[in-house]
Amino acid sequence: MTLSRRAALIGAAGLLAGGCAPRTPEDGSSGTDPGDGAAVRAAIARRTAPVLPGVTLAAWALRPASVHLDGDRASARAELAYRVAGYDTAPVTAARDLELRRTAGSWRVTAERPAPGAAAQPWDQGPVRAARGARSLVLAVGQLAEKPAEVARAADRAVAAASAAWPDPWADRVLVLLPPSQAAMGALLGQPGAAYAGTAAVTTGRTGRNAPADRVVVNPEEYAGLSALGREVVLAHETVHVATRRATTARTPLWLSEGFAEWAAWRGRGQDPRTVAPELARSGPPEELPGDGDFAFGSDPAALARAYEGAHLACALVAEEWDADRLRALYRAAGGAGGPAGALRRVLGLTPRAFTARWRAYAERTLRG
Repeated sequence: MTLSRRAALIGAAGLLAGGCAPRTPEDGSSGTDPGDGAAVRAAIARRTAPVLPGVTLAAWALRPASVHLDGDRASARAELAYRVAGYDTAPVTAARDLELRRTAGSWRVTAERPAPGAAAQPWDQGPVRAARGARSLVLAVGQLAEKPAEVARAADRAVAAASAAWPDPWADRVLVLLPPSQAAMGALLGQPGAAYAGTAAVTTGRTGRNAPADRVVVNPEEYAGLSALGREVVLAHETVHVATRRATTARTPLWLSEGFAEWAAWRGRGQDPRTVAPELARSGPPEELPGDGDFAFGSDPAALARAYEGAHLACALVAEEWDADRLRALYRAAGGAGGPAGALRRVLGLTPRAFTARWRAYAERTLRG
């Protein structure tokens, strides 16, 4: 089994969509009656959160950005911000388009949808069913009754694996979205579903100490085709990204962030390295560590597999020839001012070139068996 198309870190926070708009009065509305603009804005601000059984949406707010009036009808762009209570430490944000109608002198919202290019929310795709684990929450749409609970149990094990590999403080819980299809997965990420062909799951959220809400978004079509072990590894890999989020910065190379997640996900499973890295076992390691571009979506599947496998072996090398604490120290340091080159020198006493040579030798030795 080759789990080759897992995601690199992606920021899927929905931002207000740009674009040209008519010149508007100071309150941001267009039309003939400023009072109507204010009334429309008030109607939008009063809109309450959808009811999701077993889930509390906290800090819910719809903030109108622009309003266009057309008699007794209106359209508006607004920014949604909310948190899932107990899971989100910062809000999810997304641009929304709304339609309103005035009836008997009062404005009410008649339709709401994601703005063009913005991420959809789970309730946009149908009735949401929640399944809770001890350390997980799964929000599912259109799945068989037993599937969300099964994913929640696997997510609990993923949290345990992530915490064992990364003992630094983190939320120690994970929120998983289980959409009805690959196309729906893409909509939750604001991207075409085809972009995630071959990808079993991805993690959303920006990196850094003040990172917003994370989600693990499952591709049900790919996930269903994995073995039980494959599902465990995929969820553990993505949950490790959630755990390490605060220590990850733009300086952290993907060979280290993806390699650490692979190392943590496979750790303690007793798998033969040639089973874990079948593409490199066939081709041998390349001359250089995988670059960030090697992890891009849409890459050749075999090449993408080699990138993940090579990254995994780089982290396994540090854990075996130094120790796991040194690997964690390298991860923390690589996101700092000195970047990965400074981290290698400071933590391992090696130049990037020396580390690469050592990685190649380790890979060749390990994959020979």
